[in-house]
Amino acid sequence: MSYHEAPTIAASDAPRLDQDDRPTLRFVTCGSVDDGKSTLVGRLLYDSKTLLDDQLDALASESRTVGTTGGDLDFALLVDGLQAEREQGITIDVAYRFFATKLRRFIVADTPGHAQYTRNMATGASNADLAVVLVDARKGVITQTRRHSHILSLLGIHHVVLAVNKMDLIGFDGDRFASITAEYLTMAGQLGISQVQCIPVVAPGGDNIVAASTRMPWYTGPTVTAYLESVDVSGDVSQRPFRLPVQWVNRPNAEFRGFCGRIASGTIAAGDSIAVRPSGRQTRIARILTPGGERDRAAAGESVTLTLTDEIDVSRGDVLTAGPAPQVSDQLAAHLVWFDDEAMVAGRRYLLKCGTASTGAVITTLEHRIAIDTMAHEDAATLDANQIGYAHLSLDRPLVFEAYRDNRDMGSFILVDPISHRTAAAGMIDLSLRRATDIHWQRLAVDKSVRARLKQQRPCVLWFTGLSGAGKSTIADLVDRRLAELGRHAALLDGDNLRHGINRDLGFSNADRAENVRRTAEIAALFVDAGMIALVALISPFRNERELARQRVQAGEFIEIHVATPLAECERRDPKGLYRKARSGALPAFTGIDHPYEAPQAPEITIDSSELSTDAACERIIRYLRDNHYL
Repeated sequence: MSYHEAPTIAASDAPRLDQDDRPTLRFVTCGSVDDGKSTLVGRLLYDSKTLLDDQLDALASESRTVGTTGGDLDFALLVDGLQAEREQGITIDVAYRFFATKLRRFIVADTPGHAQYTRNMATGASNADLAVVLVDARKGVITQTRRHSHILSLLGIHHVVLAVNKMDLIGFDGDRFASITAEYLTMAGQLGISQVQCIPVVAPGGDNIVAASTRMPWYTGPTVTAYLESVDVSGDVSQRPFRLPVQWVNRPNAEFRGFCGRIASGTIAAGDSIAVRPSGRQTRIARILTPGGERDRAAAGESVTLTLTDEIDVSRGDVLTAGPAPQVSDQLAAHLVWFDDEAMVAGRRYLLKCGTASTGAVITTLEHRIAIDTMAHEDAATLDANQIGYAHLSLDRPLVFEAYRDNRDMGSFILVDPISHRTAAAGMIDLSLRRATDIHWQRLAVDKSVRARLKQQRPCVLWFTGLSGAGKSTIADLVDRRLAELGRHAALLDGDNLRHGINRDLGFSNADRAENVRRTAEIAALFVDAGMIALVALISPFRNERELARQRVQAGEFIEIHVATPLAECERRDPKGLYRKARSGALPAFTGIDHPYEAPQAPEITIDSSELSTDAACERIIRYLRDNHYL
């Protein structure tokens, strides 16, 4: 057979890609490294007759020069586009490819198999309706197969093709195929994956890819292509309540105000009553505008601009709804797939993005981590890259959402590290821990402003941060005494003193350090509410936690003081002998030696106590308070 011959689809049957009336199926390929995912996708592209002649010529040439098939066509080269992928014979990035048959159009995401690229796999699967999970017939179901299948379950993908590949390398053994499929079906049942079609294949040879294999007569089920053409993955998204997350408020002139977005679920018609969440304000749809013109109705998946009959406040991140109200909460329980190389830290602050809404979020607790091999729930304090867990989150403001199992668009989110701007995790919302409307701020007759006037001062937090031995406590104590002499009301929260009491249960892990800062910030905020000046002397090594402390009080009430004494000077002083212990290895994870300290980037005050006396440092801080009307 020549390179350009296709054994399964005649040229006259080749579909045209510009035909738009065929349904589209989005699917993802996943599995462990070297299981043949890219080869299977390449074979589908080749046999679908959608490749141009120059692509076929390039494939033949590259197969001879950089291929891994001994000069035969290396179909993986149709998908592996990065130089590093071709050099190593692996997939690194997600590769999206398009092909079609007479019955259906396909968008396939070919994802990497290496454990370190699990985040890429989750990204590729996030918009898929079906997954093709490849298994090497020689290895069977392995850890990465389980990890990917667990992620598929979390992402709501319940249609799976189990392609047991490389059957030629085990002599087309039907018993081995049956054993692998039985093991996978047991696991799939535990994960809630309800529809699994198991198919034995040889991806390079095309066995059971498009045409039935003559080398495995014992298999009588569908080929991969036949199953992909016929499987019904349609959900009831159009039958669910109407939801439209507002992406953009379109205001080209004073005469027009429209709200743009993609309908996440349900249908809507001009004249229908809707509500704006989270405010709950009611109105009606005046017009429905689409790229193709004005319409009377629109349904899930369509991008529209809606105009309303009433002038009410609607902003990006709000959700237009009809029917039963979605959930609104600032306390969530969610499944997390951790992406970042830096481990998850409970108590650390992240940016949560759900649809068009963004809000600050803190992972308050990690309820459990998933043991991939056994799928058991195990106790853990953190999640490392590519691990899966179940966590509770606290948000800065109420989020409009639905459980992921009911609405993928409104139940999924990502967590972004606000410092590095890396995507830290993907999340799938399970439930609300409380309704945001259940708990209200109790209005008090005597508030912060009243207490501040009585004390003739402006309340604030003076947050002293720096290395051990920098002089934080010494300077803070002197400022406290000076404020007392001036008749001001202040309280000093020293890090060591707090560890004798409210923080005595905390160690020095990243999670415990974050909790140490969180508790201290809460106490400082209470002092500010009492109209006082709170002084905090705490190493607080991470910018993220210090930013969380700043946001706990109002703008202008947090003054970060960086005691920027150089490490060499701090180590020379070593007032508690801690640096000597750290250098000898007797005190691991010591800040400045084998544990990082993230210096403030824009503190209100910077003091180097190796150059400035404690009295001079004190007077600089007092002068700052006077100049900015805190005293």
